[in-house]
Amino acid sequence: MFLYKLIENDELICALEWAKEHKDKEAVNAVLSGLFDFGRTYGFTGNLWKLYLTYLVCNDENAYSLSCEVKDPGEDSLSETAKIDFEKLKLLFEEDFSFIEDDEDKKAYGLTVSFACSNSHLHMLSHRVRDEIKALSDAIDKAKDASEIEKLVRGFYAHFGVGKIGLHRAFRMNESEIVPITNVSHVDFDELVGLDIQKKTLMDNTEAFLEGKPANNVLLYGDAGTGKSTSIKAMMNKYYEQGLRVVEIYKHQFKNLNDLIAQIKNRRYKFVIVMDDLSFEEQETEYKYLKAVIEGGLEKKPDNVLIYATSNRRHLVKETFKDKGAIMDDDIHKNDTVQEKLSLAYRFGVQIYFPSPEKKEYEKIILELGQRAGINLTDQELLAKANAWELRGSGRSGRSARQLIDNLSQ
Repeated sequence: MFLYKLIENDELICALEWAKEHKDKEAVNAVLSGLFDFGRTYGFTGNLWKLYLTYLVCNDENAYSLSCEVKDPGEDSLSETAKIDFEKLKLLFEEDFSFIEDDEDKKAYGLTVSFACSNSHLHMLSHRVRDEIKALSDAIDKAKDASEIEKLVRGFYAHFGVGKIGLHRAFRMNESEIVPITNVSHVDFDELVGLDIQKKTLMDNTEAFLEGKPANNVLLYGDAGTGKSTSIKAMMNKYYEQGLRVVEIYKHQFKNLNDLIAQIKNRRYKFVIVMDDLSFEEQETEYKYLKAVIEGGLEKKPDNVLIYATSNRRHLVKETFKDKGAIMDDDIHKNDTVQEKLSLAYRFGVQIYFPSPEKKEYEKIILELGQRAGINLTDQELLAKANAWELRGSGRSGRSARQLIDNLSQ
C-alpha cells in the first residue's frame, strides 16, 4: 500500500500506539512534545494531531501521490488501492487520546487541540500552503468514509502537488539532492525602481515558459548591485502560484547537474535553475559541464527546465589580451580559444543588461525608496545625503540606494 511505510514507521504514530498499549507516560510525552514542535515549526493553528496526519499525507511522495500530481487519474486501480490506506488514516483521525491518565498530560493535550502560535512569518511553510493543508485537514475530519477522503486527497495532489517540491518554492543542492529553502526573500518587482525594460523582458520569457511556449535560458549581467539577483527573487515569488519552482546551484556543483535534472524532469512544475554571480577564471573548467547540459549533450534538456544566471561579466569566462592576439603566445588556433570561451554565454538566448543608473535615475530611486520608507526629509535634503553617500565610495546603484535608506531609517 502507498501509505504503509508512512503510517507504520512514523515516530509519532508509533509512539502513540506504544502509549495506548502500555500506558507509557514517556511515550505520551513524546507524542505531545512532537506535536508542539510540529506546530511551532510550521505555524499551524488548530488540532495539531489532525494537522500532523494531513501534513504527512501532503508530503509523502509515492506512486499514487505522484500519479495524481501529474494528472488526476480519476477512479482507477491506484485510487481503489489508496482507499485501504485512507481507512487507516480515518481511524487515526478519530483518535481521542482518552488513554491519557495523567492530569498534566491531559492539560497539555488540550492545548494541542486548539493550538495557536505567534511569529508565523518565521515558520517553514508559506501562509498559503498552511491554509491549504488546514482546509484539507478540516475536510478529511468531516469526511464520512475512506472513499470521500481519497477523493479529497486526490484533488489536493492534482491541484496543489505533493512533497517538498509541491510545498516549497525554492531549493538548493545538497551534494546530489535538492533540499527546500524555507526562509526565502519576499520581494517583488515593484521594489525595483526603474528597470522597466529589464523586468518586462524577464517576465515575458518566464510567462512564455510557464505557458508551454518556446522560451530561452536567460543571462542577467551588469554592474554589481543593479538588481539582477533581486529580479530573480521577485520572479520566484510572482510565479510560484503558477507552478514555478527555483533551484539554486553553485559552480562547484555543476558536476551534479544531471542528478539535479533527473529529480525534476518528470514533475508537473516548471523549474528555473538559478546560478547567481556566475563567472569563471581561466583555470576553472566547470563551465564545460554547464555547456553540455544547456545544449550540446546527448540527452535533451527537459522542456520543464530553464537556466537563469546572473553575472557581472557578459561573457562569463575571463578573457585576456592574449585571447585577442595582443600578446604572442603558443596558441596557434587563437580564434578557437576565443570561441571556446564565448560559447557558454552564447547558449543564453536572452541576455538582459542591468546598467548602473545615471544620476537622474539614481535620484529617482532615492526619492522613491525614501518615500516608501517614510524618511522625514525634504527631497533636497535627501538628495544631498545621497550625494555624500555616493562620494564616500558607495557609488550609484540600486543596492547603495537601499543601503542609504536603511541607514537613514535607523
